[in-house]
Amino acid sequence: MRRCRSAPSEHRETSEFGSNKGSLYFSKMLNRILFACLFLALSTEGSPLSCRWMDHKFRQHNEETLNLLDTMAKNVTNTTEVEVTVAFPNHLYRQVSKSSAEDKLVFTVQVLEEVAVLFEEDHSSASWEHSTVRNFLNIVNKQAEELHSCIGSHGHKKKTTKLHMYFKRLSHHILKEMGHSAEAWEVIRKETKAHLMRAEQLASSLHTAH
Repeated sequence: MRRCRSAPSEHRETSEFGSNKGSLYFSKMLNRILFACLFLALSTEGSPLSCRWMDHKFRQHNEETLNLLDTMAKNVTNTTEVEVTVAFPNHLYRQVSKSSAEDKLVFTVQVLEEVAVLFEEDHSSASWEHSTVRNFLNIVNKQAEELHSCIGSHGHKKKTTKLHMYFKRLSHHILKEMGHSAEAWEVIRKETKAHLMRAEQLASSLHTAH
């Protein structure tokens, strides 16, 4: 009789041990999964070069914008050569070329956004097809949006004030002071082409590093 009474107790202890062992195993597995997810998230945030759009689409879109700028040049009528009073910011490109991948991305996005703002100004005096300008703006804005998504959590980084002031000078000293004339827009077209070529060099350096 004593053996019969002790049997359920032994069974209960065995069941509880098995249950505790199963709970411990499940807890360990859950912790491993959470750790793996956290590691993946941190790795993704810390590596903007994992952006497939940067690797496969940026150069293609940039070539399209350069072709559109060349198309604008073909439509330019005889204009008076204008002396450019705003120096190109080569020093800013040299500085950012030595910076981190995130800084290069932030800088490139800013260039694209500043260019888009310029081309939203009155260009009715320029001898360009409206559809050409609109296509150009659509692609530039698309590039800026896609690259901004590549930055991820690093998008909060401050923009370069000197670069912003340079584009403000282009707007004021070239476009506004020259009445948004065809000559003024030809200066902007050439400056923009130089920026997009430099932006592609920055993007290429990121791709090479990847």
